[in-house]
Amino acid sequence: MLPDIRTILYATGLGPAAPYVYRYAMSLANRYDAGIIAVHGMEPLSPFAQSLVELHVSHEQTEELHRQAQEQVKERLRERIQRLCTMDSAENPGECDRIREIIVMEGQPAQVVLEAATRIDADLIVMGSHRHTVIGEAMLGTTTHKVLHGTDKPVLVVRIPDGYREEGF
Repeated sequence: MLPDIRTILYATGLGPAAPYVYRYAMSLANRYDAGIIAVHGMEPLSPFAQSLVELHVSHEQTEELHRQAQEQVKERLRERIQRLCTMDSAENPGECDRIREIIVMEGQPAQVVLEAATRIDADLIVMGSHRHTVIGEAMLGTTTHKVLHGTDKPVLVVRIPDGYREEGF
């Protein structure tokens, strides 16, 4: 039996290659008549940085600034996806309707993707990856590597070409 792909989690770090990966997610969504949930993980401030901030502003103000930052990132992601839809879907204007939700959560990016994939019951995770050296990956780990080994869901890893940069992003 062929897999039924109805919900695609598109993981994005909002980098210059995000449109490249997005196009793969949208192509699959169109092919399978699926919806896309875009997910972005915002790394939290370190405890040291948090304490420095709270020396100058109250904890309540810090929380409010954090909430505002999340909303700004969510709006930025929404604008970028809308721009991509406008640029790429001239022949298919309903394509943007495939974006069902945009999730921006604070946490380590890999953990955010894993939690979101479970919560939304994603049928497929689509994410990009740059070329990494074996030593660099062994020492640092990558978000993609952590997601691949932390989920039981299928993951499409889109290899981002060296030097790729989308104009206007």
